[in-house]
Amino acid sequence: MESEMEMSMENCNVNASGVISREIGEINLAYMLLAQKLVKQDRAEAMFRLGVGRELADLLANMSLSQIVKLAASNFLLCSFRLDDRPMFAVVGEGKEPALQQAHMSILMTARQAQRQAQLREAGAAAA
Repeated sequence: MESEMEMSMENCNVNASGVISREIGEINLAYMLLAQKLVKQDRAEAMFRLGVGRELADLLANMSLSQIVKLAASNFLLCSFRLDDRPMFAVVGEGKEPALQQAHMSILMTARQAQRQAQLREAGAAAA
């Protein structure tokens, strides 16, 4: 009886894991297709919105559908959320005017991107 219950629990875990992997794949595919669409429409804006550099933007723009589908099938989430620090959460709080929220979010994202580019320049200078 106990082993049947253990097997049942194990099957539930395997099924849940399969469902989660499939759902991650669906999110990855939607994200990759959206990212590619953004890059093809306006590369500079896409780089800013997605937080990616020129090299990755070029790679995204030139990927075939089959390459995107294959990459999206990973069970690792390919996109990352930027609401990972307190200032970002503070910007999107309730009761704030949407235009002001958007302006604050743009300032934070621009600062973050500038910081990332400075880090890349420093890493390039250190490697040279």
